[in-house]
Amino acid sequence: MNPDLTEPPALTRRGVLLAAAVVLGCGGFAWCVAADAEREAPTAASGQIPGEERAAARSAPREGVIVLGMSAPFTGPTRGHGIELYRGAKAYFDHLNARGGVHGRQVVIRAYDDGYNPGPAIENTARLIEQDGCFALFNYIGTPTTTRCLLLLKQFRGGSVFLFCPFTGAQPHRQPPYREFVFNLRASYYEETAGLVDHFVRVGRPRVAVFYQADAYGRTGWEGVRAALGRHGLRMAGEATYRRGTAFDASLRTQVDLLRGADPDAVICVGSYAACAAFVRDARDGGWAVPIANVSFVGSESLLALLREAGRAAGTDYTRGLINSQVVPSPDDLSLPAVREYRELMARHQPTPPAHLLAEEYQPLAHGFVSLEGFLNAKLVAAVLRRMGPPFERARLRPAAEAVRDLDLGTGVPVSFGPDRHQASDRVYLTAARDGRFEPLTDWEGWRK
Repeated sequence: MNPDLTEPPALTRRGVLLAAAVVLGCGGFAWCVAADAEREAPTAASGQIPGEERAAARSAPREGVIVLGMSAPFTGPTRGHGIELYRGAKAYFDHLNARGGVHGRQVVIRAYDDGYNPGPAIENTARLIEQDGCFALFNYIGTPTTTRCLLLLKQFRGGSVFLFCPFTGAQPHRQPPYREFVFNLRASYYEETAGLVDHFVRVGRPRVAVFYQADAYGRTGWEGVRAALGRHGLRMAGEATYRRGTAFDASLRTQVDLLRGADPDAVICVGSYAACAAFVRDARDGGWAVPIANVSFVGSESLLALLREAGRAAGTDYTRGLINSQVVPSPDDLSLPAVREYRELMARHQPTPPAHLLAEEYQPLAHGFVSLEGFLNAKLVAAVLRRMGPPFERARLRPAAEAVRDLDLGTGVPVSFGPDRHQASDRVYLTAARDGRFEPLTDWEGWRK
């Protein structure tokens, strides 16, 4: 059993939260500042939410507001994920609320910053459940953070606390004993890595190496690559890891040299955009032109932004030979109704997280894969809430979600849940970097030896 998910003896609900925080080493973290989509939050120094706001959160459905709780990185080298996922979801909820919300209730997001670290994510979850009384959890980001919070959901079985649409393709929340508490829209990392491996093998590049983040996220991707290669009777050509939180200005030449020595035909990266961009930069600076692929969590636009900027300074094109798997269609595919709606609402509402969550400089993107995923996540949750209807009670969320069948969010690919299906989509899209953006990859001939 994963030691991160080991259950403690029976405890009170408050005891469970405190025990999880202590066991997982988050006692030294200060509470992050809460914020909802409509009002300014208290200062970080206070670390408190006024009593009247807590009361409003607990009685949100009765008071005309449905509050969704989000823990995500809004600071640090992965902040682009949190900001863009929030922006995409808020664009849809702003549109929904302008039209009267869901059965007359406004849907808002209360967001906390966890910096992509498990300790703050646990604390955020405890506050969202215990103090804020959020109706559901939503848009969590990352495997190392989300998996550490699963125990809290399980302990709150009686309270029917559910997490919708986490931005991770990891396995722990897709299998017992935690699957029943999480509803995923996106495909899994096993499915993404299988798609990449299958295509590399098909075009004559069977020797695949892996560069991955040394944590639960990276290990899940590593397992997916190994399993996919095994189905072809192949073994991994080589592997190298890096530490979570590695910045773009770090040197990853050691990892590049290690993998290059294994002479692979292709490299699959399972990491965040800063570290993966640094790996690509160092590989190309060393004259290594092997195709390099990434899974969707990398954040395609953020990855390209770093590589384009570095390339301009170095006079080098670092974006050549890049392939990314995606779990949503291209944000440039205007043939899809969801993409047209998404682009229109992003431009109309110009969504942004509350100012105090933007402590570090960040240039928002007009559109991209991450914000499109946030937008589709919001559409899916809104559909579940509409189906459930009043009275809005947490215990009614699961049957309402499991009743969703063949729902077209506007992507042309119907999605469904069920009692034994808490992943709505299995679709994986393959893209390649061309002319400064990732485009659908339809011609694999160019990747043959």
